[in-house]
Amino acid sequence: MQTAWMLRIGFAMVSMFLAVPSGFASDMVGKMEKALMPGQLSEAHAKFEDDCNECHKFFEQSKQNVLCVDCHDHENIKKDVEAKKGFHGRIPGIKDKECSVCHREHIGRDADIVMLDKQTFNHEETDFVLRGSHLTVQCQGCHKPKKKYHEAKHKCIDCHKDNEPHKGKLGKVCNSCHRESAWSDFQFDHSKTKFKLEGKHKGVQCRDCHPQERYLATPKKCIACHKTDDKHEGRFAEKCKECHAPSGWAQQHFDHDKDTKFKLKGAHKLALCNQCHKKDENAYDEKRSKECYSCHKLNDEHKGQFGKKCQDCHNTKAWVKNKFDHDETDFPLKHKHKKVACRDCHPGDIKEEVSTKCYGCHKKDDIHEGNQGDVCDECHNEKGWPGGASFDHNIFRFPLLGAHAALACEECHDSANFTETKFQCYACHKEDDAHKRKLSTECGVCHVSNDFKAWEFDHDTQTDFKLKGSHKGIDCLVCHREKVKLMEDIKLPEICYGCHAADDAHNGGFGRNCDRCHTEKAFDEVDMDALKVGVPQ
Repeated sequence: MQTAWMLRIGFAMVSMFLAVPSGFASDMVGKMEKALMPGQLSEAHAKFEDDCNECHKFFEQSKQNVLCVDCHDHENIKKDVEAKKGFHGRIPGIKDKECSVCHREHIGRDADIVMLDKQTFNHEETDFVLRGSHLTVQCQGCHKPKKKYHEAKHKCIDCHKDNEPHKGKLGKVCNSCHRESAWSDFQFDHSKTKFKLEGKHKGVQCRDCHPQERYLATPKKCIACHKTDDKHEGRFAEKCKECHAPSGWAQQHFDHDKDTKFKLKGAHKLALCNQCHKKDENAYDEKRSKECYSCHKLNDEHKGQFGKKCQDCHNTKAWVKNKFDHDETDFPLKHKHKKVACRDCHPGDIKEEVSTKCYGCHKKDDIHEGNQGDVCDECHNEKGWPGGASFDHNIFRFPLLGAHAALACEECHDSANFTETKFQCYACHKEDDAHKRKLSTECGVCHVSNDFKAWEFDHDTQTDFKLKGSHKGIDCLVCHREKVKLMEDIKLPEICYGCHAADDAHNGGFGRNCDRCHTEKAFDEVDMDALKVGVPQ
């Protein structure tokens, strides 16, 4: 109703001004328009505030959109609307809507007539949907300053030209290989080329086969890339694929059993080609010898003493796996002898007679230097020199009892000449003597072989001096102060004064028979009954 009322006033005023001169009428119309203006224009349009004709046509509302597009050079928007693409072209019913529906004016100088919220703008409503890494890119990364938003380029190369490592050698269609998630996430389908990637080739970096971004006329023969990997050094020509496959160098399909006259058995199956096909030989020489010795001459540990017919003793499983049975001889091999190399016992010709006595071979190993004789098997056996010893120490004059039974031989025997070993305790336990030899060197009088801490000496029955009173808890070394070798060498005073002279508070005034007054319980305790003896009544 308000709009209709304003239109009627407008018509009346226009009719009134038609009757006046044109100059005066024009001036009056301008003042009237400003008076009727619903509000101030935005800052961008402020310069047109005094001239409504710049943006409006009286009585021609249908031309309003045309004026907006003409003034702002929105030819791109016009085309988007017609083609129904771009941001404006996707707005439902855009053809029937006025620009002012979204871009309102006359609402003040500070008004935002564009109303573009970068934070909430949905880029999916444009021709360039953001995916992958593009989702985290700032707007200004693609939309440059002083450039309109629609001027942003859509092709990868337009933004990534400076980051493009191929230097234009692969063209400008980046998305034919790469994805928007990351540059490293590429999807080039090599199977559509003349060289399909299989096996190990799938994990190879592009630059390994295409150095310096060379993609055209790339050689397809194996040797072109793998010449430096050719361990055969050209002896098997350049036809790698006749033996090898893309799954890996080790995965080769050459069948030596069918394609040659020498079937590979046992350890030969694991041998490398160049172990048999030497550098200075023709790899395909059919006349090459097939006898073991032709290849294994350098491996002959017998130095020719067993002849050249290796197969008489050995087989193709391994050199150590031989079929010669030594048990059929006069000397069956047992335990450690089973692992001994032939030449250790047979240094000369195999036909030479070899002694079957231990000392015949082990004289040089005799650490006893002959002091224990030459009949080794009285103590040792074939299980091993240390672990196989069968000597019974218990039949000797020093049986191994208690803790001694767990000791290794070398703990007591400093040398291999066992006859020189002393069997007295003190010979081994001198460093363990906490008494410092003040109780003699006869450790066995008190201690037992189970443990040094376990002792059983009885002073009351094994000596002439019974321990009573305070003497029972006293340390041995308080009375035993002098070093002795044997127990019989221990000589101690028989009277108290011999030990307690320094404790005599009477300074000898009452003699040296302390026990006339004192007892063994304590010096402070005096026997009063003893004092009464001989005293006049």
